[in-house]
Amino acid sequence: MTGNRAFRVAATSARVVTGALVAAACVVGTVLAISASLPTIAHEPAQADITPLPGDAVLVCNGDFRALGRDPLNSLEMVSAASPRFTSDGTAGTPASTSITADDLVGAGEVRRLVGEVRDRTAPLIAGTESFSLAEDDLFGLAAVPCRPASSESWLIGGTVETGAKDIVVLTNPGAVPSTVSLSVFGTVRASTSVIVPPATQVSLPLSSIASGSEIPIVKVTATGSPVRAVLQSSLTRTLDPAGVDLQDAVAAPQRHAVIPGVQVLQAPADGSEMAVLRLMSPDANTEAVVTMRKVGDSTSATEVPVTLAADQPTEISLASVPVGEYVVDIEAEAPVLTGIREQDGSGPQTDFAWLLPAPEFDDDVVVAVPDGPSPRLVFANDEDEDATVEVAVLGGESSSVTVPAGSSASFDVNPRTSYSLSTSGPVHASVRMTAAGALAGWPVWPEAGAQQTITVYP
Repeated sequence: MTGNRAFRVAATSARVVTGALVAAACVVGTVLAISASLPTIAHEPAQADITPLPGDAVLVCNGDFRALGRDPLNSLEMVSAASPRFTSDGTAGTPASTSITADDLVGAGEVRRLVGEVRDRTAPLIAGTESFSLAEDDLFGLAAVPCRPASSESWLIGGTVETGAKDIVVLTNPGAVPSTVSLSVFGTVRASTSVIVPPATQVSLPLSSIASGSEIPIVKVTATGSPVRAVLQSSLTRTLDPAGVDLQDAVAAPQRHAVIPGVQVLQAPADGSEMAVLRLMSPDANTEAVVTMRKVGDSTSATEVPVTLAADQPTEISLASVPVGEYVVDIEAEAPVLTGIREQDGSGPQTDFAWLLPAPEFDDDVVVAVPDGPSPRLVFANDEDEDATVEVAVLGGESSSVTVPAGSSASFDVNPRTSYSLSTSGPVHASVRMTAAGALAGWPVWPEAGAQQTITVYP
């Protein structure tokens, strides 16, 4: 082999080896590049967490208790039977009060609109409650109802048009524009009507005018134009004797899980009258529900009742078989339901009844105004897995602690004509109860409506 040829072979071999090495390096580089984290270009959207400036806290009270049919020549005329005993307070002092007119009520007193003004970007917690003790020829018993915000939709659960009943739907518009209110009656007879409620005005109408023939009516209240506050006033006469009065707040919406603390089942009279009755309705669909009752302070079930509900059909269930005592009633349903319990302490003269409604769960601070009335107390229910501690403090005064065991309940005595702040370590339900012979009243403790949550804004 000549020298030139040997040189060419060597050069060619070198190029082949170098090419192979370069190719291998490229393969290795490609594999590493695929598996490596490559730099990316990302643009984070501009955003900001904003807490809206809260509006003033506004509550609407109910005003005078109405007497219907006292004038035999004008059976639909309503006159004032009593002015409320009023208790109100707030975390920034007593809230301001303005008046709402009630032109359809003869001798009407003041209907209050309570306002807690925003200060330093914070809305104060406010509360107000009205109570009545009536002992007249046509009205007897205890009634109480808290002042509440107006709403665009609500439900009145405990109405009746039975003989001797004089139930009245009271609608209050605290706004500056008129409200068109539609009243839809669910029951054995379906009916509806509409009424115009002028601004800053209260109007009312007898339940029998829209629910005649319906044995256990439930009324849906829908307001357009301005939200309204709806309250159901009830009174009952047996033969010629008054047998109880009540003021019932509206329920905001049906729910799958409802808790009613502080239900009393009292001793039945000799005539076998029902001392406690549960009313239920599923407004959307056929459903199954389970009603569980536990004595206050006890975690074990005293009774459990399954219930089948047909859509849009109110149903009542007797609790006559439940032993005498004070209970927390828990209703679990597959579809949202409306519910309330009617308790009474007798069937003759100088007896009373009260409708008790579900108490929403709350875990933020609330203020409760306890009006004048007999033996007031708070009843707490805890359906969580951990104990809850509730601080009950007189506004501007001393405080006490109440432990509400997991899956159980507790009660705490409070003073009339006093306002309290409640602060809890975990979610609880609560009701205010007043009880004496011929005097029953109870209402839920509602979460504060004015709290503002932080929202994320994307420009």
